[in-house]
Amino acid sequence: MSKRDVYRVLPVITTCAAFFFACVRADAGAPSATARQASTGAVESASNHMPPEPLAVMSAEPKQEEMGDSLMARKRYQAAIEAYKKVEPLSAAVWNKMGIAYQLLLDPEDASSCYRRSLKLERRNASVLNNLGTIYDAQKRYSDAERMYHDALRVDSKSALILKNLGTALIAEHKYKKGWAEYQKALAIDPQIFDQNDAPRVADPASLEERGAMNYMMARGCAQAGKTDCAVNYLRMALIEGYTNPKKIALDRDFAALHGQPAYEELLQQQTKR
Repeated sequence: MSKRDVYRVLPVITTCAAFFFACVRADAGAPSATARQASTGAVESASNHMPPEPLAVMSAEPKQEEMGDSLMARKRYQAAIEAYKKVEPLSAAVWNKMGIAYQLLLDPEDASSCYRRSLKLERRNASVLNNLGTIYDAQKRYSDAERMYHDALRVDSKSALILKNLGTALIAEHKYKKGWAEYQKALAIDPQIFDQNDAPRVADPASLEERGAMNYMMARGCAQAGKTDCAVNYLRMALIEGYTNPKKIALDRDFAALHGQPAYEELLQQQTKR
């Protein structure tokens, strides 16, 4: 991949983003029943062949899954994968975490393989279905991405993140009204869903027009939630990507609440002078 291609696929986009470490934290903090059973079984099996050890010593020995989680938190994704591979038996949750690590390493093939293995063990897992959907998004297989997001929503219909990702897939297909409708549903559930954060994000392969549309719709969502800074940030990206212009923004009723806000007025003035 050339340097130009790297910069093309690495813009900061929240469409397929925040789910990564949310999934890792959720799995680490509240393991699934399958994962708990697997872990308990491994300990019981080992105790049949090993002499008893002091409880303090056993608890001090780090588990491979916990090591993987720690490495993920430190962004050492390849090392995390190696730690997860040593977990026995490999649960649906661990396969999902490996998929996340591979995806953060921009390896969609191995990520997809891990997600599919996870789904074989636990078919109705909204997080994994969502994650696989983002793989299809990155490959511009938008109809497949939509199908995954709809499957995920059948399991968790109140997930603001999945609704947001579905909206993004629809916008990428130029289905702007449908995409905006999903964004509004996501916003109604979680007013913070469009906020920028420091979590790692997936590389976004969308065209400038598609990215501009996504950012414009996200700006609308932020404005609707009364988040001026968030709205201005997304509007700035939409302007840079050439999707909109100051006149169009000023006439859009969805941004009426921003009128008179210093950051908003300054943005329009800067863009008008160019």
